[in-house]
Amino acid sequence: MIFPIGDDNRDRKSTPVVNIAIIAANFFVFVVFQQLGSNEAFTMSFSTVPKEIVTGHDVVTQAHVQVMRNEQGQEQQILVPGLGRTPIPVYLTILTSMFMHGGIAHILGNMWFLWIFGDNIEDDMGRGRYLLFYLLCGILASLAHVFASAGGPQAEVPSLGASGAISGVMGAYLVLHPLRQVTVLMLRIIMNVPAYVAVGLWFLFQLASGFFSAPGTATGGVAYMAHIGGFIAGAALARPFIAGRSFLGDQSASSNDRNW
Repeated sequence: MIFPIGDDNRDRKSTPVVNIAIIAANFFVFVVFQQLGSNEAFTMSFSTVPKEIVTGHDVVTQAHVQVMRNEQGQEQQILVPGLGRTPIPVYLTILTSMFMHGGIAHILGNMWFLWIFGDNIEDDMGRGRYLLFYLLCGILASLAHVFASAGGPQAEVPSLGASGAISGVMGAYLVLHPLRQVTVLMLRIIMNVPAYVAVGLWFLFQLASGFFSAPGTATGGVAYMAHIGGFIAGAALARPFIAGRSFLGDQSASSNDRNW
């Protein structure tokens, strides 16, 4: 497994105001509205439910036991809380779920990745475009998961988290900064590698995990199709979102002199 620690920000020209605001918004929702994950009623009402998005109708259920497969392929029974009434149009849950998380480890991991990779993409696109790009990638990632799950056993299982949007940011990072040096922890060793190695290996892991998981499921509670869909969306939209802006890519970035 590869874990990013930092990257080369020496040529960044602006303060990542929007990226910081997105991170702050995620923590605000998690602490205030989700109450560090203990407010189950809020979470089960504002998460994205594939069946709701496909049908356009709110789904309210009782708590029930569901059989799911873990990463080893073993079946296990999990108590799934019932879906609560959604007081907003169900389609808006695609946006609300982007700022919600399932636990402390979930939000810390997501925000760390966004902190490392998001500032450079905001610098490339500009603040307004970056915000639109982030939200659009999150929406497309969520829809990828919805349509992959709508006909399967997870049709009524809520999904949440910023990882789909962050996957889009990483897709853009790979396209715009393939040679930028990223400091990573890999095989218990800290090393500097090009972004195409750090981000590329991460994406290959998502592809492999998504391929080996059953259709319409989230292996280990991870919606890999959202990661894959978000990454592809980000890679495809990266160039259009920097159109008309002065962009040097990694031409001005040295592989020596790190500042992160």
